[in-house]
Amino acid sequence: MNMHNQLVLDLSLHAQPTLDNFIVGRNSELIQVLREMLAAKPKERCVYLWGNSGSGRSHLLKAMVDASRQQHLSASYIRCGQDTEFAPGLDPLDVVAVDDVERLSGNAQIALFNLYNHIREGAGMLLASGALPPAQLKLRKDLITRLSWGLVFQVHGLNDEEKAQALKNHAGNRGFELPQEAVDYLLRHGRRDMPSLLAVLDALDNYSLRTKRPVTLPLLREIMQSQLFPGEE
Repeated sequence: MNMHNQLVLDLSLHAQPTLDNFIVGRNSELIQVLREMLAAKPKERCVYLWGNSGSGRSHLLKAMVDASRQQHLSASYIRCGQDTEFAPGLDPLDVVAVDDVERLSGNAQIALFNLYNHIREGAGMLLASGALPPAQLKLRKDLITRLSWGLVFQVHGLNDEEKAQALKNHAGNRGFELPQEAVDYLLRHGRRDMPSLLAVLDALDNYSLRTKRPVTLPLLREIMQSQLFPGEE
């Protein structure tokens, strides 16, 4: 297997989103609420998350669905689009996570409104997310009202200083030191979301071990300029 194929494999094995591998940053209160929901001690059973692309809201929704399934609960993750339709049978689920609600069509908005009411009156949990706070969404007013009823959290993405520290911590946990010049290069030229940045580090570490070459800026450049990460330069 050549270097390129092996690195692709390394990326495909990158960790499933969980609450444990989410880098908390300024989101400690939100993470505490989500853990309480999983422990069946929720302050509220309907939660709306909003934040910029790459802030981690999709990570959290997927993590909650996966954790719920591990607790033998029925759970579903839905990534919204203009053609999204809510299939019959969502009402009895224990956990429903609906991502990018601002992309829903009119009929799907009605369906989400009904689902919200059913879950709020029952025993399930609804997690929803969007790019904006509820009041700024261009959705039906009755749906906006429902999304505002529950807990609303902004998911704060990491700033560059926090990302740099997270990258150094991740490298340290894998047993190698990441030079500051490599951190700076990765933040300038890499994809901006943390899962992609961490995946580059994992590939870098594995390639360093296989080739018995130390982790340096030239080694990082070699990987990022390969076919694995086209368009980053």
